[in-house]
Amino acid sequence: METNRKPYTLKFKHDVVKMITDGGASAAQVAADLDIPLKTLYQWIKELTAKPEEVFPGKGRITSDAEENRKLRREIERLKTECEILKRAQGLLPKDGVAE
Repeated sequence: METNRKPYTLKFKHDVVKMITDGGASAAQVAADLDIPLKTLYQWIKELTAKPEEVFPGKGRITSDAEENRKLRREIERLKTECEILKRAQGLLPKDGVAE
């Protein structure tokens, strides 16, 4: 069973949420007028009030948590590589610490 979801722009989502929160319109009425599922409207309102700066990430936009995870994963890989290089270099050094 395949569902066809309508793509809504970021501005459209903000405008719809503003109609409900600031305009005094009921969510049920806005959902009926715009042919949007009521559950979807409530999800937009929830997301907008929870983290307004990171709301509706969509395609190509990532949240700050995801960005932090990406940076930390890169750092871990870099440190693993450095550690491996040091392990290999340790085998090349003389055991007594004096060069021959």
